[in-house]
Amino acid sequence: MPIRVLIVDDHAMFAGSLARVLDSEDDIEVVATATDHEEALAAMSTSIDVALTDFRLGAGDGIRLATVMLERWPATRVVMLTASSDESVMTAALEAGCAGFIVKTDPLGLVLSAVRSAAAGESVVSPALLARLLPRLVTKPRGRNPDLTSREREILRAMARGGSNQQIADELNLSRDTVRNHVASILSKLGVNSKLQAVTLAIQRGLVSPDSTGDV
Repeated sequence: MPIRVLIVDDHAMFAGSLARVLDSEDDIEVVATATDHEEALAAMSTSIDVALTDFRLGAGDGIRLATVMLERWPATRVVMLTASSDESVMTAALEAGCAGFIVKTDPLGLVLSAVRSAAAGESVVSPALLARLLPRLVTKPRGRNPDLTSREREILRAMARGGSNQQIADELNLSRDTVRNHVASILSKLGVNSKLQAVTLAIQRGLVSPDSTGDV
């Protein structure tokens, strides 16, 4: 099945151009485009795998929209579109549960890769940028932390370094399927739906230090 995508941007020409590019790919289907919160939420009534949403949306903003989307449709991966590399915006996107971000000046090939990565549950953010953003996260009350195995703790730290499943598998001398199963268990125990959400929550609750070297 193709990756079902929603594009939310208050510039209809940009949204339409991006939709045409994505729709030309065999494995991607742009289900709808929207220019504001109301249109975006109405489009979410269909099954959406990846939502690409602009940060600035007229009277609203993409962070608030992403928060609502993920509360109502937690299985959807939300990727933030930004016009700049403002780290405060990106940090807010992490805290909202976004799977990552795309800067509008990025090459189209990177946008395509980001959609596919998000749909596969991978983080759409470079390890170097992730390392800069994690220390900016606001600490939240821990509550009861999940009981993670030693291997899951090891993989969670690797996730905090921005590793893909294949990179983690190579680092730990495991098969990719084994890593994928451990990641699925981590997400289930943390009650989240993406690796980036898991890392964000782990940092906020003190499960992992921002430099990913702390104990879980």
